[in-house]
Amino acid sequence: MGDRYLRKLLVIGATSLIRRARHKPDTADPRLLALLARKPARVASVAMANKMARVVWAVMARRETYQVRHVPIFAA
Repeated sequence: MGDRYLRKLLVIGATSLIRRARHKPDTADPRLLALLARKPARVASVAMANKMARVVWAVMARRETYQVRHVPIFAA
């Protein structure tokens, strides 16, 4: 299941994003706000942590730098 400490750090980081989104919703990611409208905060934090883990893995696997508003080649 992977590194427990790394998973814990990702969830803590996602929880921090949720706290910030509640205090400053105008600066938050719209996907996060939509997720919070549908799901409880704990579920949303784990979902965001999972998304962050997948992004980190993809960046490391491709040996690229992170691009904030990247549009995938195969996007429809």
